[in-house]
Amino acid sequence: MKYVLVSGGVISGVGKGIIASSAGLLLKTMGLKVSSIKIDPYINVDAGTMNPKEHGEVYVLDDGGEVDLDLGNYERYLNITLARDNNITLGKVYQRVIERERKGDYLGRTVQVVPHVTGEIEEWIKRVAKVPVDDTGEEPDVCIIELGGTIGDIEGMAFVESLCELRRNCERDDFMQIHVSYIPVVHGEQKSKPTQMAIKAVRSAGLIPDLIACRCEIPLEKSTTDKIARFCQVPDKHVLAVRDMPSTYQVPLLLEEQELVELMTSTLHLDKIQRSPQLREKGAHIWDHWRTLALGLQHVREDVEIVLVGKYLVQPDSYLSVIRSLEHASMRCDRKLKIKYVDAEALEPGMEVADPAAYHTAMGDLCRAKGILVPGGFGTRGTEGMIVAAKWAREQKVPYLGICLGMQTAVIEFARHVCKIPRSQATSFEFDGTDEDRVIISMPEHHPGHLGGTMRLGLRPTFWQQDTEWSKLRALYGLHNSSINERHRHRYEVNPEYIDQLQTQGLTFIGKDDSGKRMEVIELKNHPWFVGVQFHPEYISRVLHPSKPYLGFIAASAGMLDEITQGNGVKINGVYKGLTQRPNSLVNGDKADF
Repeated sequence: MKYVLVSGGVISGVGKGIIASSAGLLLKTMGLKVSSIKIDPYINVDAGTMNPKEHGEVYVLDDGGEVDLDLGNYERYLNITLARDNNITLGKVYQRVIERERKGDYLGRTVQVVPHVTGEIEEWIKRVAKVPVDDTGEEPDVCIIELGGTIGDIEGMAFVESLCELRRNCERDDFMQIHVSYIPVVHGEQKSKPTQMAIKAVRSAGLIPDLIACRCEIPLEKSTTDKIARFCQVPDKHVLAVRDMPSTYQVPLLLEEQELVELMTSTLHLDKIQRSPQLREKGAHIWDHWRTLALGLQHVREDVEIVLVGKYLVQPDSYLSVIRSLEHASMRCDRKLKIKYVDAEALEPGMEVADPAAYHTAMGDLCRAKGILVPGGFGTRGTEGMIVAAKWAREQKVPYLGICLGMQTAVIEFARHVCKIPRSQATSFEFDGTDEDRVIISMPEHHPGHLGGTMRLGLRPTFWQQDTEWSKLRALYGLHNSSINERHRHRYEVNPEYIDQLQTQGLTFIGKDDSGKRMEVIELKNHPWFVGVQFHPEYISRVLHPSKPYLGFIAASAGMLDEITQGNGVKINGVYKGLTQRPNSLVNGDKADF
């Protein structure tokens, strides 16, 4: 097993996840099998109970694991399927060590951070790194390990110590480290001193970076690169300049141009790994497709503007997978994505008096939207504004996509204004939990008072219902498919007692679970695109394989749904429409005009 550790210094949020994903993608284009592990040094067992306004999106895996959003980057870039054990938190490790101590596994020894906690971490990494994650079903050749936080954080020291042990126990050509640092610009001058001190701290902790990836808003000057190489004692070519790019999908190209593939190959002796001709060919095809898709963005001239009506807009990463899915679909449709973020609370009744400026701005954005998306969420706040957005989309024939809570609010809106169900019943038990006579009710799996891991989570099947061949969404999935598999994360669902009443008035439940009692997909028949899904399709959207609900939504918003449906979102005349040649150089600062 080959390990590539990606660590960070100077500041958090420096882009380790994108660099780790990009490095993994480049390895995969060589025909190698690649896995990924994310280490998070917080005591939470998982990310499931974290507020997205503080931590960002909670990403859900096939097995129901609620994990850090960086695992979404890995899956999207590498087209792999990870499990909950691929996200290691300090809480998980301590929980495991304490459980073993309670069972007597340590035979009466004093349990300490070193060697017991660090040993548990090292064993965990070695075990998970070998688990197959792609369609080959074979053990990976390389595992990318991203260490969250920055080197020197007190909560991360146990992980640093265990990674030092992992490096010591590996052969020299089986472990390499990429350290990501930040180069600030002060009064127009690029400052290398923070990076020098960060590398010094990393080495003091026992790790020795092989490559230094320098993040900066602008291209690095040669004098800056030379200074970092000299004072950090690495060859010049081992200093990678990772400037801000118009699109994160261009970062792999930027790293490839700086010979990251050759640097990883020489350090880890990757050329000695046996690779099948099929995987080599597949890797080359992935790279050609990726490069064409990413660089073709600069030639896109037509916009598609959609409105995202949400409630966690303070933290931009709260809807990261949603945004990425919209990007994937827009690239496939050869459109330049423009997102207007509308706070759902600003649309609520009474806001025209309480805050008329915010209300009229939000309503103006809603009225001008080519498409309206309401994503998932929890709690009552902002839900009346989401209902207003769903009503506008339904009545004005504006393409609409509701995800999880967005589907539930669309059902509530339809129940109130079309079915004329009293408001006391046309609501959610989550919003008004006095009794279960509600259009949206609590699921049996929901355990009040125990929030962690108690939702309906992970990959589950949805079965298309009879006489739904007219469905625009089903056409994108393929009419030959009787069912689909998508990932879920919810506590509430549509009340089966109201289904007949809703369907009689035209709201069709085209997809249900295997029992036929749990509603999964809604669609209006005589509408350009009005779709709601109880699952979260953004979790399995990939850069090269966009999510079908998002693809249909963007295509409908761009007025090209028929074209995409007929081609099912694949190549047109053998090429991906609108994608042209790459620029001469990304390193030298050529920028696409988006």
